[in-house]
Amino acid sequence: MNPITVILFIVGYFALLMLISHFTSKEATNDSFFIGGHKSPWYLVAFGMIGASLSGVTFISVPGWVGVSEFSYMQMVMGYFVGYTVIALVLMPLYYRLNLTSIYTYLEDRFGYYSYKTGAGFFLLSRTIGAAFRLFLVAQVLQYLVFDQWEVPFFVTVMITILLIWLYTFKGGIKTIVWTDSLQTLFMLIAVGVSIYFIASDMNLGLAELITEVEKSEYSRIFFFDDWNDRKHFVKQFFSGVFLAIVMTGLDQDMMQKNLSCANIKDGQKNMFSFSIVLIFVNFIFLALGALLFVYANKNGIEIPTKTDNLFPEIATQHLNTAAGIFFILGLVAAAYSSADSALTALTTSVCVDFLDIQNKEEILKVKLRKKVHIIMSILLFVVILLFDIINNESVISSLFKAAGYTYGPLLGLYAFGLSLKRKVRDNLVPIICLASPVICYCINLYSKEILNGYQFGFEVLILNGALTFLGLLTISFPNQKKNS
Repeated sequence: MNPITVILFIVGYFALLMLISHFTSKEATNDSFFIGGHKSPWYLVAFGMIGASLSGVTFISVPGWVGVSEFSYMQMVMGYFVGYTVIALVLMPLYYRLNLTSIYTYLEDRFGYYSYKTGAGFFLLSRTIGAAFRLFLVAQVLQYLVFDQWEVPFFVTVMITILLIWLYTFKGGIKTIVWTDSLQTLFMLIAVGVSIYFIASDMNLGLAELITEVEKSEYSRIFFFDDWNDRKHFVKQFFSGVFLAIVMTGLDQDMMQKNLSCANIKDGQKNMFSFSIVLIFVNFIFLALGALLFVYANKNGIEIPTKTDNLFPEIATQHLNTAAGIFFILGLVAAAYSSADSALTALTTSVCVDFLDIQNKEEILKVKLRKKVHIIMSILLFVVILLFDIINNESVISSLFKAAGYTYGPLLGLYAFGLSLKRKVRDNLVPIICLASPVICYCINLYSKEILNGYQFGFEVLILNGALTFLGLLTISFPNQKKNS
């Protein structure tokens, strides 16, 4: 593809984002930056959350997974729906009732100071790594397709990537994010639709034939009940989906900050239920695209890359027409930015509220402090992305990204304990429990074949992590002596 054509489309795309930012950031305040003044339309929040949930990693990886896992991912997506129901009926009423800006302030009310800082700290660690990794991927694609041909250094590409996010979020915050995420979700879905259209057109398939082609392919199996030790087993994937949804949405400041920007709990619940239903269909479309990519590659003698994540980019940019390549790039950028921009806002919120106590500062200092933190978090993401590039080892980077997933386990254990039991804990010991649990969990996962008779953990390692945290908290707990009045 012509790099000038690619860059012109990207510039036009970001010009549209800047225009949205201009209108949504008028009369912006700290309140609108953090929670949108509780005026976000629930349907926009729901639609925008689709892009934020999927991200650039999913945009590339889910179609690639089809080659090794078929449609088994749908088992996890079914679990997501149950998890989102728990969020809507259990967690969201709690957050709205307490009128939270940062959801981790609940931990201070329930357990104490150290528990609160521990929960917020795990979020910061996980989201920093996750957001940096997503931006690293999109920066690599842009470097390969555009900036390498202009001999632009990678760190300049990264700087531009971060600067663009900062420019359209620094003033409006979550108020802007709600609108830009909706636009980015739209671009991402259009990119998938266009890719399916061009592949089907190249194979001379109409809609009915397209559905038949996917259905009869060797990749369309959804349910797996055969081997309990298999990572694809239905029970493992379904319950992993339940708990992944709870922790990565319900216990994640990034995702819940959008929900808390709705006018009231009813709007927030409408957003969550509608989002969870639409997400099922969107994930199915991604998997159908994956099946088509493999069928297309086999019929056209295209060698399947060793890393199947590369199949979608390769076919879209090298084997289909220019329009397909352009829409692929825009879809990838939209998917990556729809998760990264909200992550930057959420990280800024967490640092300001959870660690700098911004709500108790003088009014004149609040905006200055928030803007400084926003710049610092942008610089931090820049540094972490460059560290990923320096490591430049796919297995190490993948391990770091997976390690970030372990940070949700302690949050799951903390909230499960707080909501299900009335016992108090020795607050100063909570950080030790929350640090020890992921380490123990990692060791069990590493040697599971030897100690568990061949059992292999999949995503359900999160459940083990949360359970270990829960048990650890139980050992340092004592009865709540406060009598109900």
